Amino acid sequence: MRGILEMVEGFISKDQVLVLLYPSVAEYEKYVESIDRRVVVVGRENVWGAESFVELPLEFEDVKEKIRFSLEGAIRNGMISDGDEVVCISKLFSNELDSFMRIRVEESQLNSGIYALFLSSKSDAGVIRDVLELVIELGKKGQNGEPVGALFTVGDAGKVMNKSCPLSYNPFEKSHVHVGDSIVNVMLKEFSRLDGAFVISDEGKIVAAYRYLEASSEGINIPKGLGTRHMAGAAITKGTSAVSIVLSESDGLIRCFKSGELVLEVDPEAY
Repeated sequence: MRGILEMVEGFISKDQVLVLLYPSVAEYEKYVESIDRRVVVVGRENVWGAESFVELPLEFEDVKEKIRFSLEGAIRNGMISDGDEVVCISKLFSNELDSFMRIRVEESQLNSGIYALFLSSKSDAGVIRDVLELVIELGKKGQNGEPVGALFTVGDAGKVMNKSCPLSYNPFEKSHVHVGDSIVNVMLKEFSRLDGAFVISDEGKIVAAYRYLEASSEGINIPKGLGTRHMAGAAITKGTSAVSIVLSESDGLIRCFKSGELVLEVDPEAY
């Protein structure tokens, strides 16, 4: 521990922000006492009593993704801003902080809005991530090299089912499969060729496919040029707590809707 602290002290300047990812309480206290600069702490809960704390609503196995969303959370909470230099210290090879990385913040690359979607949704953040990753992959590869459109609703599945009707036989009726499983994801990609929405529960259970969403579009305003799939995706989130994730067949972009509003737009090729 003392070794990495000494390295950091000699590596960064006083105007750089120190971002600690999941330190122990002892590690946090040692950094705060030893280093005279801004310190941001990242974790699930603020067990450190840190003044600048970023909540990560889910676990990331990939360190790069963990750092990405830590910085996005810090931007969202006004702890860092565009052009800042930060030093992220994380656990990579052991159960102690043992690695660090210096990064110049580029808000255009880091402030995607995905962090806010994870944090503010009633559904399990891991489920939102799994569906979003599935749709990003579908947006990149399409079906047999051809672009494809798709609509997923996540959360409040009971209300979504009540505000929709079947277009065809539901292949997931009475099943207990969950999004995120690699085999299940292959099935979802195949079924995406047909019309209708996928309905996913808050916990990630796939409730139905091929659903026609019947929620009223009154009072729903979506950007010009978006079609009925986007309108349906936006409308279903107006009267429910669901989030909808829509892949556009025409422009290839992914758009997320919450409370009837467009909250996120992602280019799968750039993500």
